[in-house]
Amino acid sequence: MFIRNENFRSFIHHYPIVTTILVIHFALWVIISFLPSGEQVLVLGVGSNYDVHNGEYWRVLTPIFLHSSFGHMLFNSFSFILFGPALEKMLGKFTFLCTYLLSGIFANIGTYFVAPINYYHLGSSSAIFGLFGIYLYMVIYRKDLIDRMNAQIVISILVIGLVMTFFRANVNIYAHIFGLLGGLALAPIVLRNAKRFY
Repeated sequence: MFIRNENFRSFIHHYPIVTTILVIHFALWVIISFLPSGEQVLVLGVGSNYDVHNGEYWRVLTPIFLHSSFGHMLFNSFSFILFGPALEKMLGKFTFLCTYLLSGIFANIGTYFVAPINYYHLGSSSAIFGLFGIYLYMVIYRKDLIDRMNAQIVISILVIGLVMTFFRANVNIYAHIFGLLGGLALAPIVLRNAKRFY
């Protein structure tokens, strides 16, 4: 389920939504890091509670695709490569994309309501924690969709992710928690007709 043995071309063919989002991650990082317009892209896209309060509502979506450094982008992209493909196959392309985006949006809306007005944030981990929420729901309520070994992997990674959430600096704790809750809330809807594919 989580072991990737496809070659590059096969991965792109089987997981077009995951691939497209990964390309967006990388392209935006390149733009922000190397192009003169990069700073403006970052300023316009970063999550900002103050600016959302003033009507810039796109900022509950755009932070999902932006990262603060190459390491940040690489770590989140690796997590997405690990946990995204199985759900893309299980849910279908459109449902997977909607689930990913809605989890991230829910996380950023939660951040807006709970974090200080001058709070800034960015990163795809908000949406990735939404995927963890889907898997956690499977482990608890839909054991027909996930075997014991993969369930143990999910629980282990989730525990590590939550520990890192609270003990690493510069982590949007609110987005991780609300992303996880968003995934859990969406899971019974998006998994209603899901079947194990592996």
